Amino acid sequence: MTHRIAVVGSGPAGLTFARVLHRHGYPVAVLERDPAPDARPPGGTLDLHEGLGQLALDKAGLLAEFQALSRPEGQAMRILDTDGTVLRDWRPRPEEQANPEIDRGQLRDLLLGPLDVQWGRSVTQVVPGTRDGVLVHFADGRQETFDLVVGADGAWSRVRPAVSSATPHYTGVTYVETSLDDIDTRHPDLARLVGDGSVAVYGVNRALVAQRNSGGHVKVYAQFRAPLDWHTNLDLADVEAVRSSLLALFDGWAAPVLDLLRHGTAFVHRPLYVLPVSHTWTHVFGVTLLGDAAHLMPPLGAGANLAMLEGAELAESIATGPEDLDEAVRAFEEQMWARASRWAKITTAGLERLVSPDPSEALALFDEVQPS
Repeated sequence: MTHRIAVVGSGPAGLTFARVLHRHGYPVAVLERDPAPDARPPGGTLDLHEGLGQLALDKAGLLAEFQALSRPEGQAMRILDTDGTVLRDWRPRPEEQANPEIDRGQLRDLLLGPLDVQWGRSVTQVVPGTRDGVLVHFADGRQETFDLVVGADGAWSRVRPAVSSATPHYTGVTYVETSLDDIDTRHPDLARLVGDGSVAVYGVNRALVAQRNSGGHVKVYAQFRAPLDWHTNLDLADVEAVRSSLLALFDGWAAPVLDLLRHGTAFVHRPLYVLPVSHTWTHVFGVTLLGDAAHLMPPLGAGANLAMLEGAELAESIATGPEDLDEAVRAFEEQMWARASRWAKITTAGLERLVSPDPSEALALFDEVQPS
């Protein structure tokens, strides 16, 4: 008998889960609140690690297609002092494939492939333990039941309350994101500054990071420690007011570095939230979580990779594991919790060092991860 399986969310976790199940011939309902795949910007670029995100794509039969789309040169990393002095300039070897970059939009389209996503289906509540299975409530008033509901719906998951009372808490670090388009033509000096990958500048309790995406698009992230209400007297919709506020925050830094903010377009406020480092829950029959819904952590390169591998592993457990669906989910959760806890500790400690009173901590962390 075919199980009725739904995954809520069409991010990397949900789509990888659905794609691996599809490869094994298992139907799955992908429930997504966005009305279409291009309803909002897909975000920046992701580095997919050999033993995590790339392994997940291999399980989905998509590794060769990923390699054709990815940008190995995007692994390059340059670190500057606030006065513009180059402190580190690491460039990958031609054959380096440990963490190649891919735009989120390209990854989404790769994973979508033949999947039939139910767009515009906003889940409001998940109720396990009903007579017919797990009951899913939708914003339009409709309801459906499933044998398994997988929450892959991110930081503010609507599925999570079915298994856990945990909610994300603010880290004390805020990101403000902006971007530059057609950088090679319009801002060639900044294009050289960013290089093929990323450039980062670390100061006291603040940092500026710029990361190249494909097509001459660059994302810029101003990172700083501040109260959650730091912007009380600032209209975040006023681009020039936000720009002026950020330039004041980074006053005294080298002019080329500040040009990353001067030439930015719109600004997006992104305070960083996390779940408890060792977030687990008492197993609930018919419901589980993946990715940020399960273990929201600082965005230091692990989150999407873990989410994708979890999606692939859960799908494989269902497709090739024990006949008992609940047994497969239980075993998966134990494995996920142990690995996610390790990474949550690493990324939490990493954030403390990257946005730190002592900028040398950021440089030391980089040297530990990627010696120059």
